Amino acid sequence: MQPPVVQRLAGERLHLSHGPIDVVLRAWGSPEAVRAAESAAMALFPGILPGLAAELHELRRPSAAGPRVAHPVARRMVAACAPFAPVFVTPMAAVAGAVADALLAAMVAAAPLARAYVNDGGDIALHVAPGESLAIGLAADPARLALDGALRVTAESGIGGIATSGRHGRSFSLGIADAVTVLAGDAVGADVAATLIANAVDVETPAVRRAPATSLDPDSDLGGRAVTVAVGALSPAEGEAALAAGLARAESFRARGLILGAALRLGGLVRTTGAAALPGP
Repeated sequence: MQPPVVQRLAGERLHLSHGPIDVVLRAWGSPEAVRAAESAAMALFPGILPGLAAELHELRRPSAAGPRVAHPVARRMVAACAPFAPVFVTPMAAVAGAVADALLAAMVAAAPLARAYVNDGGDIALHVAPGESLAIGLAADPARLALDGALRVTAESGIGGIATSGRHGRSFSLGIADAVTVLAGDAVGADVAATLIANAVDVETPAVRRAPATSLDPDSDLGGRAVTVAVGALSPAEGEAALAAGLARAESFRARGLILGAALRLGGLVRTTGAAALPGP
């Protein structure tokens, strides 16, 4: 296993990468506080990937099967999935958010910060002190490198995590959403919810091409479940039906207190629930 890489980026950001984990973080505060926070993140980071890799077999098991893990980040992943039962999910749905939360927790514990974020591939853990705010840009398709929405997070909002999932993301999706962005109290909860809501944005139609997950990746935690490979032209009724299915799941999660809000995007259409700060169509 290659050692982690640490790079200083423009805009006072820090880039940490190790295998598939790719993190950009930033802290605001006194120079001493920022140095302490960054040092805490850098000290924690090297042990995360080896720890998760050692327990990968358990982390690929369905949450309902009760995966048994010991690493702190792995335990965070397993715990985050439990409230979403009985919907099928494995702890791997929570990995990016769990890593972001763990690094942010180390930073905040190390020093008093005005603001901080840890962005792990688009899943973001946030810290905003009272009286401060943090602007976050949103993109339905990261490959386009263009923003299609934004929100401003304050301490009073209760938002500690933002995650986006969909068929354009790094992982397979069971649904057809271009993107589902979720706001929650932490990044790991937002990560799981975004995955499950994106899976629910779906409709039966010949326009969608699917394949078993293991035919694309033999090690996929989704096994033989059919994942979305391509989405052709949908009729207006199909698009509306798919979004309605996803929105129903998002609203059920919000009613249970699992999320604060969500924005669902498909083919130029947007549906939202909760969190008045969410961007509209």
